[in-house]
Amino acid sequence: MNLWPSKKTLASALGLLLATSAAQAHAGESSKIQFALSPNPNFIRCMARDPNDLSRPPRADVTVIRGKLNDTLKLRLHDFKPNLAFDLFTVENSAFNADGSSEGAPANRGLAWYQSDIQVGPDGTATVKVRTILLDQIFGFDPAVGLKPTNTFHVGFWFNNVDDVTNCVMNPPAPTTPFNGEHNAGPLAMISLPDAKTGLGPLCTNPDFTTDPVTCNP
Repeated sequence: MNLWPSKKTLASALGLLLATSAAQAHAGESSKIQFALSPNPNFIRCMARDPNDLSRPPRADVTVIRGKLNDTLKLRLHDFKPNLAFDLFTVENSAFNADGSSEGAPANRGLAWYQSDIQVGPDGTATVKVRTILLDQIFGFDPAVGLKPTNTFHVGFWFNNVDDVTNCVMNPPAPTTPFNGEHNAGPLAMISLPDAKTGLGPLCTNPDFTTDPVTCNP
């Protein structure tokens, strides 16, 4: 009598074990997330389709779908001033707190990762699709300057042309920021808010509450 299980039985058992382990490891992750970006209140009229009527303010909605090798982010803009251009980044820090206030929020955006250009059409809308590593794992590092792996769990975009702000609300001219390919962009236009419980950006779907501060399970 053969008391040992067959190779087929062992393979089936191993496959079930691996599948169960994988399901447990990713139980806290989401396969799809959706969130809206919060506008910079200083410049909302510079973005609005009708700066004198904010009953329909500019809106930016983000959907991210998890993939096997990479993830897909889709950004949709609505009710924007036609023909504006922006630059999309994932960044380490938001400009706002979880409730949308700015008091005590980080003074700078930390590590920034250029993702795409945005061009608003004549109808006041725009759509951008990005495929890359996003959910729970997006990071950058630079050992040459001692920068350890740093996550960029926030999504935001900047005015590509500083004149779009200067001609709108600012006098003297607004200072430039490095948030475009030529490093002469305008100020922040919209950005995601941190989670009230974790303090992390929305691209973290599987937070680790055993660490202090809270980190993200990759």
